Amino acid sequence: MSDITSRSGSRLARRLTHLYVGLALYGASSALLVRAGLGLEPWGVLHQGLAERTGISIGVVSIIVGAVVLLLWIPIRQRPGLGTVSNVFAVGIAMDGTLALVPDVHGLGSQIPVMAAGIVLNGVATGLYISARFGPGPRDGLMTGLNRLTGRSIRLVRTAIEVAVVVTGFLLGGSLGVGTVLYALAIGPLAQFFLRFFDLPAPGPRTVPVAGRTPREAILPR
Repeated sequence: MSDITSRSGSRLARRLTHLYVGLALYGASSALLVRAGLGLEPWGVLHQGLAERTGISIGVVSIIVGAVVLLLWIPIRQRPGLGTVSNVFAVGIAMDGTLALVPDVHGLGSQIPVMAAGIVLNGVATGLYISARFGPGPRDGLMTGLNRLTGRSIRLVRTAIEVAVVVTGFLLGGSLGVGTVLYALAIGPLAQFFLRFFDLPAPGPRTVPVAGRTPREAILPR
């Protein structure tokens, strides 16, 4: 019994480590894309646009938007988990912290490597966060809730949400550019690779690989 309890406690510790390291790296990766100045991920475009309009830091805007999106879970009857609530706060805090430490970069010779590092780090963060299995982020929960409510495909719902987010953010002054396009093309393969790399075996005699999960489970932490 003690051996089983020890293994259970160790697995929980690993899951919590994956969760919070993943969230911190996600915020850091978003900050690197801001510093690169070549375009942000879809929700980052909205956050930056709102930050430009309000004068609030982009990390705080991310927290506010996450909280508002989480409130939208109520009418669609989504249930948050530890990862959901942690996501609202941890990503924005890590983002502002990284922006305070990393200076602006200038010239393509510096911007391109920083952009690439941000995209790859985002993939690492995605693999860590999702492998913890503590629930989706508020934005992805909205997506899966609307998928269940409307019967539309995950792909269609996600595309519709992110197009609306990008357009709104761009109109508000958010950064849309080559980094946005490269992020959209690269994050899927990167996330899949790091999900497999960081996957934690489920308890019990049999495990299910990450690659075998449904689209509802294998989603990004936004």
